[in-house]
Amino acid sequence: MLRPKMILIDLDGTLVDSVPDLAYCVDEMMVRLGRPPRGAAAVRNWVGNGVERLVRRALIGKLDGEPPDADYALAYPLFLELYSENTSGRSMLYPGVREGLDYLRGAGYPLGCVTNKAAQFTLPLLKDLGVLDDFGIVVSGDTLPEKKPHPLPLLHTARHFGVDPAESLMIGDSVSDVKAARAAGFSIICTSYGYNHGQDIREAHPDGVIDSLAELKGLVAGAA
Repeated sequence: MLRPKMILIDLDGTLVDSVPDLAYCVDEMMVRLGRPPRGAAAVRNWVGNGVERLVRRALIGKLDGEPPDADYALAYPLFLELYSENTSGRSMLYPGVREGLDYLRGAGYPLGCVTNKAAQFTLPLLKDLGVLDDFGIVVSGDTLPEKKPHPLPLLHTARHFGVDPAESLMIGDSVSDVKAARAAGFSIICTSYGYNHGQDIREAHPDGVIDSLAELKGLVAGAA
């Protein structure tokens, strides 16, 4: 049983399946630009590094590379407008999230949410899905000068709670979460679902892999 003193949880792909809203906004953006829509399957493979990167990937139709600056300058404000109006209407908590959060809170753990999503989208999404109040701190992609996979967001949250990174646990879904946790000195558990660009998260060698946050009850002991 793990006995951390603080637990941080990623948002997109770990707590929330946000692809339905993101895909709607990507496709609507593309149509308004006079281009063919990309579809949810493609968008699911592109998310996880913030909406700026998602827009760039949507424009070029692949994971790596850069669109022309003029295309991005047109597309990005359009996407922001669409996503501000469609942040949570189609998104949903993954099965087991509510049970997992209830267990961790009941066990006395300080909880933080650390995401690369901008605060203007993060806070409404957490609130609309009824989990904002579960977290003692929310660190978004634009809260600090760096975001995951840089360790700063995790270290910032550890300082907030006054906890040693070596006694801290990160729960995420992507190689970005694993890299951030390793760099910060955190333990890391990943979900088998979520957004990792089509790669099995086990290849990143997290400390453990779970199929549902409800499984945390069997992995994480009650807080000391």
